[in-house]
Amino acid sequence: MRKTKILYVEDEPNLGQIVYDSLILKGFDTIWETDGAKVMSKFNDFTPDVCVLDIMLPNVDGYQLCEHIRNKYPTIPIIFLTAKTETPDLVKGFEAGGTDYIRKPFSIEELLVRIQNQINMHGLSENSSRTQEKRIKPDKIKLSTYNYYPKRYELVTPSKTINLSNREGELLKLLTETGSKVVERKDILLNVWGDDSYFNSRTLDVYIKKLRNYFKEDSNIEIQTLRGKGYLFLVK
Repeated sequence: MRKTKILYVEDEPNLGQIVYDSLILKGFDTIWETDGAKVMSKFNDFTPDVCVLDIMLPNVDGYQLCEHIRNKYPTIPIIFLTAKTETPDLVKGFEAGGTDYIRKPFSIEELLVRIQNQINMHGLSENSSRTQEKRIKPDKIKLSTYNYYPKRYELVTPSKTINLSNREGELLKLLTETGSKVVERKDILLNVWGDDSYFNSRTLDVYIKKLRNYFKEDSNIEIQTLRGKGYLFLVK
């Protein structure tokens, strides 16, 4: 059976060794790199299923590294490990393409749960419901004058093509696949972020605002907020 591949990037040697050893013991095929500038060369021989990135790295920091990875591999899950706790820093991580974050200090148990959650959410496990979803995901979703290509997270507007982040793509998929039904806020948070914490709830507001901005070229498309419930994606 193929092992899940983890790319782990951390420059602090003691923490790095502990996490690396723990991932190996849990059965993950893992490589550990300490220099952000050396990471992309690893992808030639080792294309990971999940990336776990520290933010404060030498030469190329975690934000830049995430953007490089995301440009080449649009759907790969990327978990940030961060001592930065201010909301703008965490939002910056998500905007760079991160799909989850863990605040330092953290437990190995929490990291393993977060990795498994990303595996399940992104259909990397044969037994996960996401695997079945990806098998039947349509190539194109027509949204009035827009076209959304969920397999490559591309939104084609009347004037340009927008390359969505992983999380933007998953959010748009949830909003559009339900037809005219309300998508509850909690369901979005659990499916796209993995938990419904206060911070993730505020981050969801940022992502909804971004999606609305993407659709501003077509007044027939609207994302309605139903306070206390969730969102409704309407194509008039």
